[in-house]
Amino acid sequence: MLATQQLTEFLSVVADRPAGPAAHDAAVACAARALDADVAVLMIDNGVVATVGLPSADVPAYALAEVAAGRRHTLDLAGRPHAVTYATIGGAEPGVLVLGRGGPDAAFSAEEVCLLRGMARVLELSLSSLHMLASERRYAEENDRLLDFLQQRQRLFEHLTEIQREIALRTPLEQIFDRVTRSCRELLGVEMCTVGLLEADDPGLGSLVAGSGIPAEVLAQCTRIPLPAAGVSGLAVLGDELVMVEDYTTSPIAVPAMAAARLQSVMATPIHENGRPVGSLTVGTFSQCREWDKSAQEMLRAFAEHASLAITDARTLEAMNHSFLDSLTGLAGRALFLTRMEEALATATTGVAVLIVDLDRFKVVNDSLGHPAGDALLVGAAERIKSCLRDGDTAARLSADEFAVLLPGMADAAEPVPVAERILALLHEPFDLGSEAYVSASIGIAFSAPGEDDAQQLLVHADLAMNQAKKHGKDRYEVFEPDMQRAFQASIELEADLRRAVVRHEFELRYQPIVNLTSGEITGVEALIRWAHPTRGEVAPMDFIPLAEETGMIVPIGEWVLREACSRVAAWNARRSGQPITVSVNLSAVQLEQPALPLIVQSALTSSGLPADRLILELTESLLVDHRPATLTRLTEIKALGVRLAIDDFGTGYSSLAYLRRFPVDIIKIDKSFVDDVVDEPTAAALTHGIIQLGRALQLSTIAEGIEHEGQLDSLADGNCELGQGYYFAEPLTRAALDELLFPADPA
Repeated sequence: MLATQQLTEFLSVVADRPAGPAAHDAAVACAARALDADVAVLMIDNGVVATVGLPSADVPAYALAEVAAGRRHTLDLAGRPHAVTYATIGGAEPGVLVLGRGGPDAAFSAEEVCLLRGMARVLELSLSSLHMLASERRYAEENDRLLDFLQQRQRLFEHLTEIQREIALRTPLEQIFDRVTRSCRELLGVEMCTVGLLEADDPGLGSLVAGSGIPAEVLAQCTRIPLPAAGVSGLAVLGDELVMVEDYTTSPIAVPAMAAARLQSVMATPIHENGRPVGSLTVGTFSQCREWDKSAQEMLRAFAEHASLAITDARTLEAMNHSFLDSLTGLAGRALFLTRMEEALATATTGVAVLIVDLDRFKVVNDSLGHPAGDALLVGAAERIKSCLRDGDTAARLSADEFAVLLPGMADAAEPVPVAERILALLHEPFDLGSEAYVSASIGIAFSAPGEDDAQQLLVHADLAMNQAKKHGKDRYEVFEPDMQRAFQASIELEADLRRAVVRHEFELRYQPIVNLTSGEITGVEALIRWAHPTRGEVAPMDFIPLAEETGMIVPIGEWVLREACSRVAAWNARRSGQPITVSVNLSAVQLEQPALPLIVQSALTSSGLPADRLILELTESLLVDHRPATLTRLTEIKALGVRLAIDDFGTGYSSLAYLRRFPVDIIKIDKSFVDDVVDEPTAAALTHGIIQLGRALQLSTIAEGIEHEGQLDSLADGNCELGQGYYFAEPLTRAALDELLFPADPA
């Protein structure tokens, strides 16, 4: 019988048993039959609950515990030796399912172990659902003295029971999600409830897949939204935690479209698949603000847990059908790869190495040439990776564009390096996808001596090394070092703090004056973000801005900076007489990838009342040089609003100036490295004055950054540089300090 048929039978057998003992007995019998085992034992919480082929009283509990710990692979059962294998069961009642088989060919294959683990996962889900329902029932019984509360819990129990029944009947996910949103909306007394899930081909994007109380046309528009731009729902997924906003109208993470629809209060909690956040369940009110009390939070989590159970159950069934081989490339799937890793580590007398190979430019090819071309690229990459391996090695496809390689029999961490080099070299060659396409790869290498690491640890180490390769420029390999794990843990902690900082309003702005070098008049300010962490103190931008860009959190942070800066400068200009000042705001490449950016800029100008020509958006040279076609389109749309554009850090590392003609740039900001030596180094002075003359020839304004003493000021002014900023004039100032500088006689 095929593995998928065996799993389907197992699913049906377990789902038809309404009680724990019956499910235990059915699961053990079905597993023994499917794997042709002589003996099968199910232990829950260290106690034997069901057996086949062996009386419960004869079960060697201690020996089975040794098997479950991976320390034994054979046992004497019923008077003769048996090969044994096992699969663990997690959840509220952890346990282990052990199978034994006697005879000369008794050993279990990797495919059979994968099948057994799939069965254990199905049993875990069924037992978890039974445990959840029993808990809800006990909870209602314990509170029968509170009639109103009991009635609410009883209604919740009835709704959850119906959802659980649909899960057991394998009702399509879309119908289950519709029931979840309707039930959640009814019981919480809210006006809107939605389910959003991550896109399979790009986990950085999310789409609404079900909703109650939200127009169908709005639901259809909410597709493939970057998580950082998805407001509370996106934060719930990114932070893997419940997020509440009781006054949405003043929230810095408000989604413009929902704010325009007058959303008042919103709460979201993550939906999980096998413990990993893959979506969110969100509720909201339009008529009035609402305080999300503990009861509402618990109820939302209960519905989210059932949505999680539904999606885990559906995707587990789907994954079981594809767990052995990847249907596109023919490589091993994740489950089979992990099983072979475990076997290699358990039997190794020499070291084992794992490589994680992540394609660097796959998304660009997929987006520009289409999904069929992307699939062809993955097949071609898989063939090239396989060609670099020995007969006993294993290649696998772990996710969309991520591959893995298992190399047993390695002497040390240096031995797998030539394999990584061969893979990189082969991937450099063009792929024929109708037209030539090029990709590179970032490779992480992890090595384990015998008995040193388990499979999951080794895979994590390889993944950390791969991420390090990406950070160091991509198209390279890195070998795992323990410092990588420590740095990763610190980064995880900082990322969690960063997500909370957005909700808790922990950011503030500093304003550095921009001065006319001839008259000394302040003509503008540059807005610079600072993070006032409650325990770390002030966190330097260089410590959190790269992380914000990497995680996408720069999108809500950048929008807050833009709105706050426009609002503050508009208020200062309303108090000034004479020429109003400008405000310069730095723009990240991640922000520029957002299609809604021109609308966000327009909204910030409109809500603040700041004239468009008083706003300057600063872009880095690298952003312009490495631009996509959509970049120029968005900048043109922003320019059409009347906003001015500046190139920041001009002259650092790029010799081509062609982008000055292609992009609608108004201002050149001369990098501090030129200004530092403008007095003492003739070459630096010549280059700096040359940039100034280039700006004048192209009718562009020039701003010199980092002016620190009078000699630099005189040299730049003599060279006809128009504007400047730096500590010679003022450091970045708080709002109150700049108030005093702009209005020295004004007590306000």
